[in-house]
Amino acid sequence: MKTINFEQLLDNISTAVLLLDENTQIQYANLSAEALFEHSRNQLIGHSIAEFLIGNTLNLERLRSALNNRDNFTDTEQQLIFKDGRHCLATIVVSFYESNENAVLALEISPVDQQRRISKENQQWALQQASRDLIRGLAHEIKNPLGGIRGAAQLLERELVESSLKDFTRLIVEQSDRLRNLVDRLLGPNKKPKFEWRNVHRVMEKVRTLLTLEHTQLFLERDYDPSIPDLHIDQDMMEQAILNIARNAVQATKGKGKIRFVTRVQRQLVIHGKRFPLCAEIKIIDNGPGIPEEIHDTLFYPMVTSKVDGSGLGLSISQSVINHHQGKIQVESWPGHTEFTILLPIDKKEEVK
Repeated sequence: MKTINFEQLLDNISTAVLLLDENTQIQYANLSAEALFEHSRNQLIGHSIAEFLIGNTLNLERLRSALNNRDNFTDTEQQLIFKDGRHCLATIVVSFYESNENAVLALEISPVDQQRRISKENQQWALQQASRDLIRGLAHEIKNPLGGIRGAAQLLERELVESSLKDFTRLIVEQSDRLRNLVDRLLGPNKKPKFEWRNVHRVMEKVRTLLTLEHTQLFLERDYDPSIPDLHIDQDMMEQAILNIARNAVQATKGKGKIRFVTRVQRQLVIHGKRFPLCAEIKIIDNGPGIPEEIHDTLFYPMVTSKVDGSGLGLSISQSVINHHQGKIQVESWPGHTEFTILLPIDKKEEVK
């Protein structure tokens, strides 16, 4: 049997694992712990876990007592509040461990809200895929007879003598073309992505420049992480996806609000059931009125919109583009704050053929 690298094994599990000494100082943290605390391993090790949490989120005396008494315990739905204001519900399993006369506590932290979110995302993903398959089927059934109607109208026009009657055949052709264009938009991008190594911030800067020129009263703030490497993307498609979301934010704020473009690197994320070690996180945040509750769960469905003159296709197209890139879009919204998050896997150039 081959020797198992346990540190590598721990780095590939979704649960955050920490080892604490008798002073509740962190001696070890896996990659999921880095993602949960949003600090690198070097920033965590050697520091007390209390330095990263607000108040008595974790009962330190109970942890010390468990270490002294060689005890184990589990807390379900423990509220964790981090120093940066983040909070989450988590199940915490505390286990005593002793090796080479060194006694430590192993903390396994599993965010409950993250599990619920993944479960909800999987359900929504399945429904959206079923909806998209249904739309594709209907679209093809519509386009086939539509071509026949258009062709018949053109043939009929050639046989007509009175010009007034030809106006009706032209109307049939125009409306057939209009319906065909709508069906094509429902189907989403009709070409395969042309993947190239691109800097995502250049894409975002193009969108920012365009919005700034179109809306002079708009306040657009940037907060970029320069450590994000080039991504394997279709630049034009990605620009369109981000622009669609950003334009929704502009419309929500009536062109006079505040929009923030934020990028970060996230670790150990699950996207549609597949785990990625590193992902680029792109946030588009506005201070508009928020998304109406009644359309929140169906926001990415085609033809769903809260705008009177909206087509309801922009977000659907954006999601199709992000899906082509093995990514996903998340949204959180309440009055005064709407936050769209695009997550894209960060590939290594040598691993992409």
